[in-house]
Amino acid sequence: MKRFLKWFGAIALLAVVYLLFWPVPIEPVGWQAPPSAGYAGPFIQNDRLAAARAIPVAPEVGPEHIEFGPDGKLYTGVLSGDVLRMNPDGTGIETVVNTGGRTLGLAFDADGKLILADAMKGLLSVGTDGSVTVLADHVGSDPILYADAVVVAKDGRMFFTDASRRFSPLELGTFDAALLDIMEHSCTGRVLEYRPTTRQVRVVIGGLCFPNGVALSGDQAHVFIAETGEYRVWKVDVNADGVDARAAARNPNHPQARVILSDLPGFPDNLTRSADGRLWTGFTKPRSKFIDDLAGKPLLRAMSLRLPRSMWPVPPAYGHVIAFDEDGRVVADLQDPTGRIPETSGVTEYQGDLYIQSLHGDAVGVLPATAVGP
Repeated sequence: MKRFLKWFGAIALLAVVYLLFWPVPIEPVGWQAPPSAGYAGPFIQNDRLAAARAIPVAPEVGPEHIEFGPDGKLYTGVLSGDVLRMNPDGTGIETVVNTGGRTLGLAFDADGKLILADAMKGLLSVGTDGSVTVLADHVGSDPILYADAVVVAKDGRMFFTDASRRFSPLELGTFDAALLDIMEHSCTGRVLEYRPTTRQVRVVIGGLCFPNGVALSGDQAHVFIAETGEYRVWKVDVNADGVDARAAARNPNHPQARVILSDLPGFPDNLTRSADGRLWTGFTKPRSKFIDDLAGKPLLRAMSLRLPRSMWPVPPAYGHVIAFDEDGRVVADLQDPTGRIPETSGVTEYQGDLYIQSLHGDAVGVLPATAVGP
């Protein structure tokens, strides 16, 4: 018994030393998670999203963002690095290009060229012959580490996110890099502007905690930004220059940047704009009380990453997308508690249908826009 207790004590001591001191890739920053009202108010639980039919893209995985081209075809990037093109009903799937990275955002410029935000390559342009041109992979001498979403303005300017300056998806994969960035909460993300006329890149707003989707206002005067790590959406003047999001968040009267949606019930991802002007975002995961409770406990957050991967604090699958107006009023809420379409990253409206994007699914969800309901 004494020998057993001795060995048990030694193992327990080693476990404590491991949990306290084993190196982890993050340097957690303490923060205050906003209160969560859960599934209440405009987010009252429902199953409207469960009726979506699936358009398979298997064996490909992860139609994370969807854009319709001038040719009426559906375009999406998948985990393999391919950019797929297909008819709206899912027939005629073909590969447009393989970037050798991971396309997370797509848009088209005025000339009909496909513009890609590739997490591993930067901001790219695809020619009609399938050639890929790197438009931007640095801001000056500073590398763009995690290009995530892009939108093209009528004047040609391109607004795109660099979600993290700390964790490289090229080295870690897109999901792990995002998870580590949000767990660390050092808020190094930024929104950038690329001007094709000058080929210059500038910072519109920085200090964001994993900025994800971007969309433009109807008058092109503002860019909307989904800030995943803080459960909120920003409205920022397109001419803002180097705004510090943390300072702006403390100033409700900031002239160029304000939060219009906050305390959301999940992690917002992509942003898209419908023809009638409503904005859509999807929650890849619901909020986690465990993660929120650890917000002010950086040591415990580091310890959680020393646990086996199966015990990491990743919330369960839950399908959830919402639409809101330019002032942040929620006008539609669609949910599927079963999570049949996993990690619902957003919605693209096209000709009366809602196309549901997915971070890790093997299908695109399709739902008539009439399912939005009151």
